[in-house]
Amino acid sequence: MLDQTHDASLQSWVTTANDPATDFPIQNLPLGVFRRSSDSDATIGVAIGDQVLDLTSCHSAGLLTDLPRHVADACLATTLNPLMSLGRDAARAVRAVVSTILRVDSRERIASSAAGILVAMNDAEMLLPANIGDYTDFYASIDHAANVGSMFRPDNPLLPNYKWVPIGYHGRASSIVPSGITVRRPVGQTRDGDAPPTFGPSRRLDYELELGVFVGEGNALGERIDIDDADAHLFGCCILNDWSARDVQAWEYQPLGPFLAKSFATTVSPWIVTMDALEPFRVAAHERPPGDPAPLAYLNSAADQRAGGFDIVMEVSLTTEHSRATRAAPFLVSRGQFTGMYWTLAQLLTHHASNGCNLRPGDLLGSGTVSGPAPESRGCLLERTWRGTAPLELSTGERRTFLEDGDEVIMRAYCERAGRRRIGFGECRGRIAPSSR
Repeated sequence: MLDQTHDASLQSWVTTANDPATDFPIQNLPLGVFRRSSDSDATIGVAIGDQVLDLTSCHSAGLLTDLPRHVADACLATTLNPLMSLGRDAARAVRAVVSTILRVDSRERIASSAAGILVAMNDAEMLLPANIGDYTDFYASIDHAANVGSMFRPDNPLLPNYKWVPIGYHGRASSIVPSGITVRRPVGQTRDGDAPPTFGPSRRLDYELELGVFVGEGNALGERIDIDDADAHLFGCCILNDWSARDVQAWEYQPLGPFLAKSFATTVSPWIVTMDALEPFRVAAHERPPGDPAPLAYLNSAADQRAGGFDIVMEVSLTTEHSRATRAAPFLVSRGQFTGMYWTLAQLLTHHASNGCNLRPGDLLGSGTVSGPAPESRGCLLERTWRGTAPLELSTGERRTFLEDGDEVIMRAYCERAGRRRIGFGECRGRIAPSSR
C-alpha cells in the first residue's frame, strides 16, 4: 500500500511543509472543509504546512485533469461525503494528484496558479469535514475499561463480555462540533449518596481523548462487511473529544448506558488524516495476554492481527483562565499510545455492520478513551485524578479534579517512525463556558 506519496525525501514548494516539526508535510495531505470568509461557500481543502490547498481553485486552474471526472467532481462538493462514498481508490487518486501539485519540482508548472490555490491556515474558517449522519462511540482501550471498572467493581473490573465483543453505544451526531467551538457546561440530573436527585450544572465535567474514524464507502442495509474488507470502508481519522458529565453519567447510565451525560457536545479536529497517509505507521494489533480468548471468527483476520494497529501518539494539554492571563505554557496532562487498543479499527467497523446495520459515508466511529497503564497515559480526568481523589497540581499552582469554567482542553496526535516523515493531526480544542443556568 506504500507508494511515491510516502517517500520521506519528498519536499514541497510550500516551504513551511518542509519544517520537520510541522503536522502537515507533503507526506500527510489531510482533507478538510473550510471557507475563506463567513459569506463564502464551503470548499474542500488539503493541509500543507501552514497553508490550505483549495481544491475548487485547483479545479478552476486545470490542475485536477488527471483525476477521473467523477472524482474531480467530488472534489468540488461542500462536504467530503461524495468523495468518501467513492471508496479508497478515489481518495488515493486525489492524494496522488495533490502530491504531484505540491512537489517542489512542480513549482514552475503551476507558478501562475500558485497564489490563487493557497489560503493561509490562519485565514481559513474550518468546518466539520463531513455531514455526520450517525456517530457511534466504542470502548476499545482495555486499560481505560479496567481503570474505570476498578473504581466501581474493584474485584471484577472488566465485565464478562469485554474480551469477546467490541462494546459501543449510539452517540448524538447533531451535537458534534469542530475544534475551537466553545462548549457550554451541561446541566442534568445527579444524585449524591442516598439523597434525592437534583437538577443543575454538572460538577464533574470531563474530556475523553479518542481517535475518530470516518466511514468511506458504506454497506447496504442487511449486508455485512467482512473483516478482510473492512479497510476498504475506512476513509480516515481525526482526534475526537467525547465530553462527559461524570456525575450525570453515574446516575443515568444504568440500565441503558450513556445518554445526556455525553450528548451535549463532541468535538472533532477539522483535518481527516487519510488511511493511506497512515499506512507507514501500521503495526501489529494489540497482543492479547495468555488466557484471553481469541476473537470470534468474524472478527479474526491474520492480516488484521499482523498490521491492524496504528502507531499514533495522543496527548492532552490544559490551559486555565489564570494560565492564559499569565502566558503560562499549556499543562501536559497525559500522553498515550493508540497501539494499546484491545480492538482494531477494522474490528470496530466489522462488528458494527455484523448485524446488517448499514454504515454510510461520513458516519463517525469513536475509539473510546485512549489510555495506558501509567497515570501519565490516562486519557480522561476520571482516570487521571482517580475519580477526583488525586487532584492534578498544575504548573500555575492551581489544582484540578474535573474541568472548571474557562478551562480549555487541547488534544494533539502524531505519528513518528525511523525513515518516515512525521505526520500530525493538528489540534482538537474546546473551551468550557458556564452553564445556561
